[in-house]
Amino acid sequence: MKVAILAGGLGTRLSEETIVKPKPMVEIGGKPMLWHIMNIYAYYGFKEFVIALGYKGEIIKDYFLNYHYHSRSLTVELKTGDIKLHNHQGEDWTVHLLDTGLDSSTGGRVKKVAEFIGNETFMLTYGDGVANINIHNLVNYHRQQGRLATVTAVRPPARFGGLELKENFVSYFTEKPQAGEGWINGGYFVLEPEIANYIPDYVTPWEASPMEKLVTDGQLAAYQHDDFWQCMDTLRDVNQLENLWQEGKAPWKVW
Repeated sequence: MKVAILAGGLGTRLSEETIVKPKPMVEIGGKPMLWHIMNIYAYYGFKEFVIALGYKGEIIKDYFLNYHYHSRSLTVELKTGDIKLHNHQGEDWTVHLLDTGLDSSTGGRVKKVAEFIGNETFMLTYGDGVANINIHNLVNYHRQQGRLATVTAVRPPARFGGLELKENFVSYFTEKPQAGEGWINGGYFVLEPEIANYIPDYVTPWEASPMEKLVTDGQLAAYQHDDFWQCMDTLRDVNQLENLWQEGKAPWKVW
């Protein structure tokens, strides 16, 4: 089963980083967020990826085209240009780099990905969110439900510490890692090829009428992941993820 990753948005809320690179290439622990997401899937045996490119897609192409050279020791024969790689133990991944257009919406990118993959069930997620989700359980749940689409429902992370007050004093404080109420779209979809019929064009957002129509038709199942999930929308999110990684406490590092 192929894994599609949406990596073409502008990432305007993280402009400090995305002015020079696409959002999925923002680094956590010296590796792009995209690499972290791919490792989650690869750990569960899903190693064929379709990356939907748009904004600064050439940076993502260059990363994978030069992946072997940047991650291995090598010898270069300057006279001939021959290159010899040492310790040649790269990830056994297949990566399709799909140009989906600078101005395509998320729906447009999903539609183009579905057309590229063809008549197969596939997985889909955004290029800016990590979770300690069990992908095997997600896929099995999708098959059990028998719907065209399954979305992973997650708890929104709390952005501020919680205070309990007693008169004029704080009686309790906690930096909550996850909010206790409500569910949101956390990405990590499993989709049947027929979902392309729910996307009328390449400018409709996936999260608008396509998902709404799937709900109306009773075709959108929800896999509840009541554990760690974190998106990377702001510089604060980047710093939080980086701190978790540096402290050896990154819940998404299942590999």
